[in-house]
Amino acid sequence: MIKIVFFGTPDIGLKSLDYLNNSDNIEVLAVVTQPDKPAGRGHKLQASPIKKYALEHNIPVFQPKSIRKEPDIQEELKKLEPDFFVTFAFGQILSQEVLDIPKYETINLHASLLPKYRGANPIQRAIINGDKETGICTMITELGLDCGDICQKLVIPISDSMNCEQLWEEIGEKSPQMIEQTLIGLKNGTLKPEKQCENGVCMAPKLTKEECLIDWNKSNKDIHNLVRGVCRSPSAYFILNEKIIKVIESLPIEGSGKTGEIVSHSKNGVDIACSDGLLRLLKVKPEGKGEMLASDWYNGLK
Repeated sequence: MIKIVFFGTPDIGLKSLDYLNNSDNIEVLAVVTQPDKPAGRGHKLQASPIKKYALEHNIPVFQPKSIRKEPDIQEELKKLEPDFFVTFAFGQILSQEVLDIPKYETINLHASLLPKYRGANPIQRAIINGDKETGICTMITELGLDCGDICQKLVIPISDSMNCEQLWEEIGEKSPQMIEQTLIGLKNGTLKPEKQCENGVCMAPKLTKEECLIDWNKSNKDIHNLVRGVCRSPSAYFILNEKIIKVIESLPIEGSGKTGEIVSHSKNGVDIACSDGLLRLLKVKPEGKGEMLASDWYNGLK
């Protein structure tokens, strides 16, 4: 039995935690996740999805503000005598003192084909850049940013209509078995990690609000990729009558007009001119309102 401590926070890691917790090969000793955070209109403290799962399954939970600076929690983790730490979208940087705790290694699941897209937002960046494929990697965690040796890789195609939520879900589905196979292979010595090549290294820094503002001087395909890439996380947007209009779904179509202006509208959507082609808005979220069809939003403007 391989003893692990699982580090994670958002729901992308839930299926992996559940799979490992129910595996005949793995024993989940504890979970480490981010502290509860205010959420919703009432700003009430809300536990992470990983914490909720752990509590429901009687798994001990640790919630450091910064695990690098909390030696008491580090000591508690040492007492568990884990074989491995497994991290999956945990959200904190680990120190060498933490990495040295498990008997073997700390394994990270990263949502890209490393060395491409090292950093915080690999899923969104791949779609924004119009990539046709991405993937997942298990890797040995080192102090540098996503630079450790690669254990396993899996390629995932990206269709022209796939958004970040759909890719997020697919990565969540395909990660559990790869993590288990990596742990088993490393423990029994059948898996030999390989160093990352330095060719093709590129970063995926955290997205800023400014990057999500639509620039109609770009092509319709580039803007469509932005809409897909940040769908509800946090969403591409433009400003009309001093109100933020988030674009949830779009479609690039042929046509032309004055850049940034509405060219036509119908029950199918609202068409806005770009530097190259038109972007049809299919679903939007106006400031202060819920998501709606773009045609309904336009009719409301009148």
